[in-house]
Formats: sequence, C-alpha cells, structure tokens
Amino acid sequence: MLWQQLNQTVELGWDFYAPVILFVTLIIMAVPVWAAIGAAAILMLTMSGDMPLSAVGESLFTGIDAFALTAVPLFILTGDVLVRTGLSRKFLDVAEALTQFAKGGFGSATVLVCGMFAAISGSDAAGAAAVGRMTIARLVESGYPRPYACALVAAGACTGILIPPSIAYIIIGLVLGISASTLFLAAVIPGLAILVSILATNVVVNRIYSYESGGNVSMGEYFANLGKALKSGWYAFIVPGIIFYGIFSGQLTPTEAGALAVVVTIFMGFILGTLSLADFPPMLLSSAKVNGVILPIIAFSAPMAEALAIMGVPQGFVLAVTSVSEDPMVIILMMIFILIAAGCVMETTPNIVILAPILKPLADNIGMNEIQFCVMMITALGVGFITPPLGLNLFVVSGITGESILKIAWRAVPFVFFMLIVVLLIAYVPALSTTLLPDIYK
Repeated sequence: MLWQQLNQTVELGWDFYAPVILFVTLIIMAVPVWAAIGAAAILMLTMSGDMPLSAVGESLFTGIDAFALTAVPLFILTGDVLVRTGLSRKFLDVAEALTQFAKGGFGSATVLVCGMFAAISGSDAAGAAAVGRMTIARLVESGYPRPYACALVAAGACTGILIPPSIAYIIIGLVLGISASTLFLAAVIPGLAILVSILATNVVVNRIYSYESGGNVSMGEYFANLGKALKSGWYAFIVPGIIFYGIFSGQLTPTEAGALAVVVTIFMGFILGTLSLADFPPMLLSSAKVNGVILPIIAFSAPMAEALAIMGVPQGFVLAVTSVSEDPMVIILMMIFILIAAGCVMETTPNIVILAPILKPLADNIGMNEIQFCVMMITALGVGFITPPLGLNLFVVSGITGESILKIAWRAVPFVFFMLIVVLLIAYVPALSTTLLPDIYK
C-alpha cells in the first residue's frame, strides 16, 4: 500500500525502477556497494536527464570534500594502533577487575571492553575483531558455549557506532548538515543505554543457564585487584580521555581530537616498547582498507541523493507515509521498521547516505527533533550488525572462530530483543537524546 501511494504521489517511472533493479542485482552479485551505488546513480541521471553527467565528477568530489570526514581515518588508525601497542589489553584487565564481584563477570567484562574500545575507534567491526581475539577463547574456558561467546562479542561490538566518537555520527552529520560534536553529545546516554542493555541481557542469560561461576571475592580482594589493574594500565585511559574531553569541552573538533589521539597512542607505544617503525606499514594499510570502503560509498551516494531529490522521492515518501497514517507513533514505528530492515541487508554507511535524506523530511513532518532522529536512526541501524543476512559483526566473529553464522545469530536473539527496546525508548522519549544538549537544540 505504501509503495502504491508513493507511485501515485511521485509518478515513478523506469528512470527510477531500472536503477533500483540494477542496484539490487549488483548487490546480489556481490559487487562492491560503492560500485553498485555509482552505477545506479549514473543510470538514474542518464535516464531522467535531471542532471548532466558532466556534473557527476564535481558531485563526487564535493561529496567527500569535508573537513569532518578527516576524522574517520584518524579514529580508524587510532584503533589499529591501540591493538598493536597492547593498550587494548589494559582495558580488558581493568574491565575484568571492575566486574570480578559478579557471577558472569568475565562476560560482563567483555561487554565493557567493547564499550571502551568503541570510545576510541568508532568502528564496530574493528571492535569485534580486536575484542574477539582477546576474549572468545577465555569465554569458552569460563563455561560459555562458543556460539554464545561469539554472539556476546558481536553484540557488545555494536557499541562501536553507538558510543561516541562514532564514524556513523560523523557521516550522518555530514549528510544532514549537523555538527558531529553535537551528535556525539546526544549519543552519550543512548549509547550507554545500549551497553547496559547488553550487559543486562548477559546477566539474565547467565543466571538462567549458569554458564560462568564467580563473584566469590571479598571487598578487600576486589579493591586490591582493581587497584592493581588501574596501577598497571591507567595510562591506556589517557587516549579516550583526550577524545572525550577535547570534543565535549569544545576545545577540539572531532578531527583534531582524532589526530591528537593517534599521536598520543603512537608515542605511548614507543615509550612502552610495544611499537616499532616496522609496525607502521601494516597499520596504515589496514586503516586504508577500511577507509577505502567508506569514502567511495559517500562519494557515489552524493549524485544518487541529488537525483532522488530532483525526482521528488523524499517529498513523495512523506506524502505517501502520511496518507497511510498521520499518527506520529505509527509513523515512528514505520521508520524504525524500515531502518532495521535496511540494516539487515546493507552496511551502515550506504544506509545513512541513502535513507537519511529520505526519512529526515518525514521526521520533520511529525515534529521529531532532528538530533533525536539521527540518534534513533544510527541506533536502529546498529541492531543490523547482529541480524542476518548481512550482520557484519556476525561475519567478523565467525571469521575469527570458524563458528557457524546461523548458530551465532540464533544466540544473539536476546541481545537483539533488548536493543530494540532501547531503540523504542530513544524514539519515544526525546529526553534520552537531548538531555545533555544546550537548549538551542532541544
């Protein structure tokens, strides 16, 4: 029914359907997403004649000609350096010391260290790989079934794009013209809410199945172990401290904070003797590969977004949805469904650059705060990292362990359920994403 309304509103023709069919076909054939988007955009512009192809080159350049995007490779590189220097293991030691009192403590420590890593790298896949290599074997030794241990890491790593600084918030800020620093501030409470939901889910599951024993430490032992862990690894928290203080105090832009974090992390690696000049080529190559996936998608999505805007698709989508229902509660549910469905079949970056300009007018139409909309969108898309068929984090931990993706996905169901509850709270309770913002943004 919604599709029929959209057809009637915009009068879509083959200049829309042919590019969509081409895009879907190329994705099914495992063609890189940026190439599929680029081919569909060029076909759409050729068939519609709305914009001369000579302008595509300029559109590609302007799509990535943004100072804010410089932060993306910097945060990715910081995460790589963090792993190479062994500082990420210091996070695990502190997280384990913090949770030693609880039954299921190491499982909770795994989730916490995912959140700590997220507060530096801004990437979920990097977090899943780094934390997975450190913790999955120990989780299995502690009594967790391997598929569940993989699901726990995959779910915890979802915080990579939900806890600031997040690459996803930088991208959606660029697409919609919103300050990344403002979005980072808005994402603090929702990101922590997702982290708490994953922690709570693990505690409940562990209580039911008794996967991991523990929690038999006295208060004296607890504080002694915590003090030892902090004394041994306190310096690792200098990096997230620089990022958070620099951005949230307004002293540094996200790009400047990312650059300073890279320099400090490298310096610490040399001081500790865990980093050498020989480590730089593989680190830079690894970061370049990740960045080389993100930036072309953003670049080729720019002409696609322009073509859709010229054809009136975003405006038509608003009219089509509101013709089905004008109830904001229903419209928000429809947006969440679209975002989760999209997150299940496509990566976050193309989803942001394609869907944000289409759904944003709909959010404006029902009076939703634009900051709240951005946080809701990123959080809903984040659920897609542990849902088939794409579920990027599922593939990452499966690649590390050789465990079946379907087995991991089945064990991830409880995490998906509680994360969806948080998504609904973000969507219907604006205060979750606006409490920390200045009054001008509320």
